[in-house]
Amino acid sequence: MLTSLRDDVLRANLELARRGLALYTFGNASAIARDEGLVVIKPSGVPYATMRAEDLVVTDLDGNVVEGTLHPSSDLPTHLVLYRAFPAIGGVVHTHSHYATVWAQAGREIPCLGTTHADYFHGPVPITLPLAPEEIAARYEENTGHAIVRRFQSLDPMRMPATLVAGHASFCWGKTVGDAVETASILETVARMAYDTALLRPDPAPIAQALLDKHYLRKHGAGAYYGQTTPNGDGSTGRPRGGGEHESAPPPSRAPAPRPR
Repeated sequence: MLTSLRDDVLRANLELARRGLALYTFGNASAIARDEGLVVIKPSGVPYATMRAEDLVVTDLDGNVVEGTLHPSSDLPTHLVLYRAFPAIGGVVHTHSHYATVWAQAGREIPCLGTTHADYFHGPVPITLPLAPEEIAARYEENTGHAIVRRFQSLDPMRMPATLVAGHASFCWGKTVGDAVETASILETVARMAYDTALLRPDPAPIAQALLDKHYLRKHGAGAYYGQTTPNGDGSTGRPRGGGEHESAPPPSRAPAPRPR
């Protein structure tokens, strides 16, 4: 069942480990087959080094196991909430990568301090509100998903394909699970850049809105001109999301983006 999607999800999970975004059994990646209403996800607690495609678990959107002999990731309910709330996404990745998790533990969004960030995220990477005790006590993973959805009430999840969960770590997504892995990798890079920038210059300013818009929209806007056009099945053309050319350095001054403390 869903052999091709299983292979994609296996590659995505192994790539998380290869890139150092997931240690031991931390983290997970999943993908959805929208037409079938089925999700393929990493099994809970299985080391990446020994994981095989047949170990992956297939569930429906209510979390019922359709195929597989292992327990699905404990974060499955979070993934399912995101798939139901964000119909344009096809893959979700959760990691505890170091710098993104540092910002989450500090309860801080990641400010957009340079064009590297702007190439992928149209603004600061948001953070959820902390969960209430009763949300932690019962249906914790599902409530984590609801906290993310609440945070995105006024945000476009395709222009901001990542979030931090307060006191926890990050969730990223994309049109495919491969896109979600790429976003998780870039998120860790910009989280580290923002942290290091704030160490070198206390209270650095976010980049100007015009520069942020220029770098994001030249790659992802309606009139995008970055990269090569690729033919779509309907005869139109599209542009790949990834592969940023980060020509510009973060701006040298201004003031008031947050500083890690």
